[in-house]
Amino acid sequence: MDRTPHTGTGSDRGAGAGQGAGPDPRHRAGGSGGVPEADVAVVGAGPTGLLLAGDLAAAGLRVTLVERRPADTGTLTRAFGVHARTLEVLDARGVADELAGTGSRLTRLRLFGRARLDLAGLRSRFPYLLVTPQYEVERVLRRRAEEAGADFRYETALRSLRQDAEGVTAELDGPGGGTSTLRVRYLVGADGLRSTVRELLGLPFPGAAVIRSMVLADVRFTREPDDPVAVEAADGAFAFMAPFGDGWYRVMGWDRDREAPDGEPVGLQEVRDIVRRAYGTDYGMHDPRWLSRFHSDERQVPAYRTGRVFLAGDAAHVHSPAGGQGMNTGLQDAANLSWKLAAVLRGRAPAPEALLDSYHAERHPVGRAVLRSSGGILRLAMADTPARRALRAAVTGLLGAARPVSDRAVGQLTGVGIRYRAARGAHPLTGRRAPDLALEEGRLYELLRKGMFVLVRPQGRAAAATRTPPASAVAGDVLHATWARPGRGTTLLVRPDGYIAWAAG
Repeated sequence: MDRTPHTGTGSDRGAGAGQGAGPDPRHRAGGSGGVPEADVAVVGAGPTGLLLAGDLAAAGLRVTLVERRPADTGTLTRAFGVHARTLEVLDARGVADELAGTGSRLTRLRLFGRARLDLAGLRSRFPYLLVTPQYEVERVLRRRAEEAGADFRYETALRSLRQDAEGVTAELDGPGGGTSTLRVRYLVGADGLRSTVRELLGLPFPGAAVIRSMVLADVRFTREPDDPVAVEAADGAFAFMAPFGDGWYRVMGWDRDREAPDGEPVGLQEVRDIVRRAYGTDYGMHDPRWLSRFHSDERQVPAYRTGRVFLAGDAAHVHSPAGGQGMNTGLQDAANLSWKLAAVLRGRAPAPEALLDSYHAERHPVGRAVLRSSGGILRLAMADTPARRALRAAVTGLLGAARPVSDRAVGQLTGVGIRYRAARGAHPLTGRRAPDLALEEGRLYELLRKGMFVLVRPQGRAAAATRTPPASAVAGDVLHATWARPGRGTTLLVRPDGYIAWAAG
């Protein structure tokens, strides 16, 4: 299954892909398991599942979203930050600007008193970290999926699954104890750390808990911090805080001397003590609206694809909350997978199996890199010997003094530096993320809302001399666009997920 990534192969995907065009009839046949009731079942209605279901429904596919929770279940969860690359993904779906109005925009992050990571210089329409609760992300994505026609089945749990050459048969436990069978072409598990889909596949989830008894709190401060987003560590404790922009702050902390089980209640005084030890003050913390305790694992499934079943988000990888990359990585998993499934189901992929395999080939290394980077930040925060504290000082000093090192760290943290491996001999831009290019027809990410590849060509006479992408690089409709500025001689073929599939010039 680990084949060479096909960064230039594929066609229409979610985000409005081929709206109004149904799946190719060749991909609707039943086979031994019967006629499919839906093209894709998505298990789990968190951010990852919602984005994926919305993409597939917008592509004209029949998608069923299965969720254990009732429809009106609210969430107050660990996820609170949306990074620049994820906002670009949401921009390609027309919901980024609305989401950006729900929280606070932070352009600087401070690590351990010395290193400051500057986000303002990002070549992105979103050069900041958006601090907003996860439920706001779910709200805009749920509405989009509903409007696109996704079939939501709340209070429904996956009991078993069986796959064959033509599709997947899932047995479901519904509301009131009723059971049903759902036949689909493909199934995606986006059902979190304790993924039922992963367990039914019999896949291992190797790793371990790396830190226990972390506390979370949403509180108010009497005194506003000088640096609104900062990680500090001192005296056997570390803490992180970030403002939501409405007077509330998210606080996360850990005390080396306190290893309480997850179920033990958290008191405000415990959070105050941790913050005071890490920062030297508790900023007059008061009026908590939420207090919780949890432990953090580092785990990754070895295969993101097993036949006709895929894993995405926390079902595929979990890691330290340091850096706030968990929800962001899951959303980007969904953006990578959705257009590939749509291309295959609509009969537009010249090499369907290779295209589907490329999901694992592209996203598994990203998940592994996030485990390393988030784990590295966490281990620096937990430094408990003079040698480890000296290492922390050296690393943060390097981040603060060496611009190339800082830029690379910012690229990894925000996702804008992620690139996919290209075939040998490919243009250097192949596999890289495309920024929001200015085109005569409008912004690139506005054009990507159509769910098509975008071929960007030079202006005027230079366009006539440009090369044409090979057939293997395109599997569906292509939207033609032109650089807004004269003198640009490069031709780019941008995939529906915003990565460059092919380039020339």
